[in-house]
Amino acid sequence: MSTGEHAIGVTYLSQEDLLEAGCLDLGLAVDTVHDALLANRKGRVLFPEKIVQIFDEDTQERINCLPATLHDEKVCGVKWVSVFPENVAEGRQNLTALFVLSEIEAGYPFAVMEGTLASNVRVGAMAGLAGRYLAPEHAETIGFIGSGEQAKMNLLAFKSVRPSLARCRVCAKTTEEEEQFVRELSPLLPDMELEIAETDGERATSDADILVTATSAQAPLLKADWMKPGAFYNHVGGWEDEYEVAKRCDKIVCDDWETVKHRTQTLSRMYQDGELTDDDVDGDLVEIVAGDRPGRESDDERIYFDAVGLAYVDIAIALAMYRRAVEAGKGRELPMQRSMIFEHERLSDYVRL
Repeated sequence: MSTGEHAIGVTYLSQEDLLEAGCLDLGLAVDTVHDALLANRKGRVLFPEKIVQIFDEDTQERINCLPATLHDEKVCGVKWVSVFPENVAEGRQNLTALFVLSEIEAGYPFAVMEGTLASNVRVGAMAGLAGRYLAPEHAETIGFIGSGEQAKMNLLAFKSVRPSLARCRVCAKTTEEEEQFVRELSPLLPDMELEIAETDGERATSDADILVTATSAQAPLLKADWMKPGAFYNHVGGWEDEYEVAKRCDKIVCDDWETVKHRTQTLSRMYQDGELTDDDVDGDLVEIVAGDRPGRESDDERIYFDAVGLAYVDIAIALAMYRRAVEAGKGRELPMQRSMIFEHERLSDYVRL
């Protein structure tokens, strides 16, 4: 790469670069989420509204642009993420993402990264951080409705904060999807017993200490009667549980309630329907992390957690991954320019008027 006065280059990191560098590290991600929440609370984060471009209202096929700046790190980043739920039926992944990171002293970009890994890790890590404070201390069984990549990341994250987990049951639309979940996760969690629920949501969740719904469905799949006293419920998707689930919970916690209540989650629907008020929500996770509110207070407390996703957390995780990958010698250096436009010696050869 040219090193001239006005040369600019970036490090490109593929998903394979990140994996080989050890970036699928849920412990690192959970700690990064912890620190990012506190930094935002201290006013050290810029967090603009995301830009959403929906191409099909029925299927919610969309591409989103999510920017954020971490002042203490002197880094600004953006996540460009597509969500195409219909891809699943065609055997393709439904989420793909790309990150661009820039320093904010001269404003130069320094990294372009595959972002699907970091985006999915963020979903799991936020759940894991919530689980650290709200899940039963000695949880043994976790039950899933949904078996995609976000469900898989949730399992890894919960195992990282609750190593006592010994059993996992998974329910999906087909037994083939459940079997794939078990096949892919079993080698990563050799000390856990992973079982399929044969598309039976009750079987997957009825005796679970931790319940997770992670689907693209817009239907109340989780029933309140399946959530036992003392259970922790992590809600990942849109409308996945009947209203009664939240009504029976002793605590309702969000990553950001003000954001959640304007989206399409179950809690948002309840709020819009007059079935839930601001007073019914105990607060945001950062209040518990900072020690302003209690986490789990009793063994029989039912607790509901809902995370809509916060762009600055994605950027923080991407930055942590970038640093680990560079330290491991991964990635490729790509030139953006060798000089400024009008400094090019042969510019007259390129100009078209």
